[in-house]
Order: sequence, then structure tokens, then C-alpha cells
Amino acid sequence: MSLRESISIVIPAFNEEKRIAPTLRRIHEYMKEKGAEFEIIVVDDGSSDDTVGIVRRESGMLKGLRLLLNESNRGKGFSVRHGVLSASCSLVLISDADLSTPIEEVAKFVPWIRNGYDIVIGSRALKESDIVKKQPWYRQSMGKVFNAMVKTLVFGGFEDTQCGFKLFTSGSGKRIFNMARIDGFAFDVEALFLARRMGFRIKEVPVKWMNSPQSRVRIIKDSFRMLLDLLRIRFS
Repeated sequence: MSLRESISIVIPAFNEEKRIAPTLRRIHEYMKEKGAEFEIIVVDDGSSDDTVGIVRRESGMLKGLRLLLNESNRGKGFSVRHGVLSASCSLVLISDADLSTPIEEVAKFVPWIRNGYDIVIGSRALKESDIVKKQPWYRQSMGKVFNAMVKTLVFGGFEDTQCGFKLFTSGSGKRIFNMARIDGFAFDVEALFLARRMGFRIKEVPVKWMNSPQSRVRIIKDSFRMLLDLLRIRFS
């Protein structure tokens, strides 16, 4: 399937020097294969390694690659917001730097946009999802508890709000992230909460997914912060 739509791919990055180059090359190769008009936006979140230098070097070889810099380490939600609001294409894809969901999965998402949906979110929790490599048991447990808290405190209706692969129309993405305020890992929940409140149509789609051992989520500190953010969203 060709991708006739123009797509901005937003990648939040923090200390990704070991995997950002192959990710950028794979995305660029795939989008060119599909004949898409595209841009790749890497948002660096104050990395202390050579992430910025690598992206700058890759931009000399990969047409359409852009680098945005946060002034300091602000969080994944802030980085995604920065990227989405800077995007110039008709669709905006949010993707993790490790490509735990392969870029090829976007081909499953675009038809739902063509059929009238405003947002398509990847899910690891549907029965059709293909989990190639599972998370360690403690991260699986953390995810289940967090999903239960989302359903209890904020909203139900989604099996997986935290998969880092989401496609927005430009209009929905910019409206949502103009309103969003969560800088941390719970930004996905806030985005979907705002999307529902704004009346956007959302489709949850099973994806292929492989766990990355270099997760940035810290079990104790980030879990507590995410709980506080859920309360902020609930009572906003």
C-alpha cells in the first residue's frame, strides 16, 4: 500500500546515541519505499550523550530530517508536544526511538484515518497484538496496575493507552497538544482524555511490538509521578 498522505514522524529522544541512527535510517528507507511525503522530527530532551551530534550528522544524508532541542530535560510529554506542534504534514505519527513498534505498522493505521477516524493508537493488549518479546514480569505488572488506575480514575474504553505509537490528523494533534500540560510519561492519557472531550474519533489497533531492555521508565519514581499526573488529569 502506498502512503499518499504526508506524514510527520515525531521521535522524542533522551540519550539515544546507541539506537537513534539505525532508527532514523529505517524510517527514512520505509517512507521512501512507500512514496510518502514525510518529515522526521527528532526532539532531543537535553541528552548528555552524542544523540544531538548523531542526528545532525544523519540530517546531512537523510532528506526531511529535522532536529528540535529542548532547553533542558523536560520529559517525554513535553518533547512530544514540542514535536507535534512543530509538525508540518497532514498526519502526525508519534514513535519511540527504539522502534519497539516497527515503522511498518503505520500502514495498518492510515486506512482508519481515511475512514474518518481522527486518531489511531497502537495497542499491545488486544488479542490480535503480536508481542515478539515481552517485558519483564515486573514491568508487565506495573503496566497492568497503571491501566487499572487509568480506567478507575480517568476513563475506560482502551486496553493500552501507553503504547508509544500513535497517529493523529494534524488538526486533532495540534488542538490536543495545544491544550496538553503533562510533561511526563502520562501524557498519552491526557492526550486521549482531551481527544474524547473534544469529540475526536479514536481507533485502537493491535500492533507488532518488541520490548526494549533500555526502557527510560523508573519503576518507583516514575510510577508515583504518573499517579499524580492521573489525578491532575482527572480533576482538571
